Amino acid sequence: MKNAISPTRSENFSEWYQQVISQSELAENSPVRGCMVIRPWGYGIWEQIQRELDQKFKDTGHANAYFPLLIPLSFLQKEAEHVDGFAKECAVVTHHRLEQTADGKLTPAGELEEPLIIRPTSETVIGASFSRWVQSYRDLPLLINQWANVLRWEMRPRIFLRTSEFLWQEGHTVHTSSEEALDETLKMLDIYERFTVEHLAIPVIKGEKCSWERFPGAVNTYTIEAMMQDGKALQAGTSHFLGQNFAQASDIRFVNKEGVKELAWTTSWGVSTRLIGAMIMAHGDDDGLVIPPLVAPTQVIIVPIVRSEQDAEAIHAYCDKLQKQISRKRLKGQKLRASVDKRDMNGGEKKWYHIKRGVPVRVEVGIKELEQNMVTYSCRDNSKKILNVDINIFVKDVSKILKTIQIGMLESARKKLFDNTETVTTLEGFKQALKRKDKLNKFVLAPFIDDEKVEKTISELGVTVRCIPLVQPKAAATCLFTGQPTRLWALYAKSY
Repeated sequence: MKNAISPTRSENFSEWYQQVISQSELAENSPVRGCMVIRPWGYGIWEQIQRELDQKFKDTGHANAYFPLLIPLSFLQKEAEHVDGFAKECAVVTHHRLEQTADGKLTPAGELEEPLIIRPTSETVIGASFSRWVQSYRDLPLLINQWANVLRWEMRPRIFLRTSEFLWQEGHTVHTSSEEALDETLKMLDIYERFTVEHLAIPVIKGEKCSWERFPGAVNTYTIEAMMQDGKALQAGTSHFLGQNFAQASDIRFVNKEGVKELAWTTSWGVSTRLIGAMIMAHGDDDGLVIPPLVAPTQVIIVPIVRSEQDAEAIHAYCDKLQKQISRKRLKGQKLRASVDKRDMNGGEKKWYHIKRGVPVRVEVGIKELEQNMVTYSCRDNSKKILNVDINIFVKDVSKILKTIQIGMLESARKKLFDNTETVTTLEGFKQALKRKDKLNKFVLAPFIDDEKVEKTISELGVTVRCIPLVQPKAAATCLFTGQPTRLWALYAKSY
């Protein structure tokens, strides 16, 4: 049978990705190059991601706030390393109004005294507020999160993975000690790992970024790295221990218990709509999107198959009753999300519409099912093709069916990660591991030294250091690129 998506993953993974986004109606390019329009189905997935993470943040004591989109240029200049890291990506507002010329054209007018930067990230502007909010040790820890959009001018855009404007959350916290701030940094990394594994069904490797991959201005950057189906890596989330760098720049100080004024310690951490791109590339197949049930906007779609007008009312009533029964069931504490597709289309069109959109379970109801008090259903992950069961049995088991899909998707992704990760101890072995086999890339675990020579050499080989895993092999070894002895190992890969 012909696949719904052309080209297939094996033919052209990059174009397959674009076609999945288009045909599953997740998003589309906007009139502004590098920006995207997130369509309702794509935004529905983001809402599920947002809802779950937001609760996890609140459960760990964080509160939501909102900070300005526009940042005075002088704020960025206070933290030299930070501004240098983002300078080439910043969009600058220089005027505050438009005027119409004699020929009817609109031109900028009213030049601003100080240029404003559309936020690429909010450390500096949030730091200005924190410097006012924090006065005493009693004000700490200060645990704040923001759901927002940011703008980083992107020269090579790709929907969800790299767009100039994207949606994200950014956490910003202030602490009395280095130890407390570092604990916060790693705690949030653990939350990202748990969410990505449990809800997106994507296994990740937790680690620390090397010096040249570190967030500008941070002391340490920690990451979760995920493997896509083509073997490339995707950075799925980061958490930064900022030390006192941003506190110094923003003058965030507190009076300690002894009455002495101290410089605070800060963190920041974030994930974005890039997680949707990760989900597409980790689970999609040649028929389109495959969504893990826990983040699917609709978990069960009920498709009436109406072949004559006289049957329509009875079939639709049967489907409505089924939808209500399913919606009373729960998965991980949440009511199931089920809907009925009553559009005036033939059954085949509806079937492929929902297959391409990745709805986890599709239920078909025609006159036969109505007369026999049954349903016909199939699972999008292909774990169950087409099954005919009693309607009451299906309703009783539907939560278990969705849970089984979720678990199966994670197990499949874990196997791919395990099968395509190779440990090497020689330069020749490193180069061999990077050679594509059946158009599939690999993760390579190899000895590491944080040295400029390593950065230069691996860049020439077309790979990057994804992270220094927090769980390290115990064996000592020799760095492949400097010849120096080391106990550190790093994860190398081609990446998005």
